[in-house]
Amino acid sequence: MKVKLWILVGAALALAACFVLIDLPHNWDYALPRRLKKVLAIVLTGGAIGYATLIFQTMTNNRILTPSVIGLDYLYLLIQTFIVFVFGSLSYPSANDHMNFAITTIIMILFVGILYKLLFQRDGQNLFFLLLIGLVMGTMFESISTFLQVLIDPNEFQILTSRMFASFNNVNDELLLLSVILLGCVAVYSLRFRKYLDAMSLGKDHAVNLGIPYNAVVKNMLIIVTILVSVSTALVGPITFLGLLVVNLAYQFMKTYRHSMLIPASILISIIALVGGQLIVERIFSFNTTVSVIINFVGGIYFLYLLLKESRAHDRG
Repeated sequence: MKVKLWILVGAALALAACFVLIDLPHNWDYALPRRLKKVLAIVLTGGAIGYATLIFQTMTNNRILTPSVIGLDYLYLLIQTFIVFVFGSLSYPSANDHMNFAITTIIMILFVGILYKLLFQRDGQNLFFLLLIGLVMGTMFESISTFLQVLIDPNEFQILTSRMFASFNNVNDELLLLSVILLGCVAVYSLRFRKYLDAMSLGKDHAVNLGIPYNAVVKNMLIIVTILVSVSTALVGPITFLGLLVVNLAYQFMKTYRHSMLIPASILISIIALVGGQLIVERIFSFNTTVSVIINFVGGIYFLYLLLKESRAHDRG
């Protein structure tokens, strides 16, 4: 399995080198830092989404669920739409990257925190009830966003459209550094719970029988997932199907349930997918689309494949 990890490391480094060095102009002192910044943003975003999705699927014991089911992606779109609708695209909350990043991240984290607090105050509530409420809230956020977008001035809507899809072309340097610090701290904090992940993947009953403090671990893991997804989404925008795609590919490629192997594999495959997607965007489509469109297209097809696979397995059972 370590050989497979080294293969992924080699593939990720090779793609990153191609992305940085292909057609590098003579004035490389200008182009090289910009490309390296994109690679750093891709590594940060891909790592956060891959890690968060793997944890989330372990927590829910379901390989077709992603953190987007809580409604975070749609909440992000609602926040951006509401800011443009109320204040305008040239207002300080909208045009200032630092303010927009802070507002978006804080609201997304508070939303999940409040949702968890309200639902788990009562005995008998479980994680899947939280997911159900999150799914309903996400649908509501999407409906409100669509309604407000219809009312927005067409020129304002054109500016808003650029925020609906993930883009690595204009990442703010200071926000990138801040994201590195935030996600680094969260990753270090999450290490204390890594020893529980293999047992958690067996399901709640088995985890409890093995002595895992299930509710405490789920609460902390949910906080970790929320921060990872919120920061990465606020930094570059939503990529709905990326986590679903890369984590399931990691399971299939590694052929193991050991998280010590699955975590680096998910992160590396996520980086490979994003760097490869960005290469396609820049070299084939000449920036006429975004990497999130490509990832969501491939991920959507793969999601349907997983659903059909699960349905056939259920029928055989």
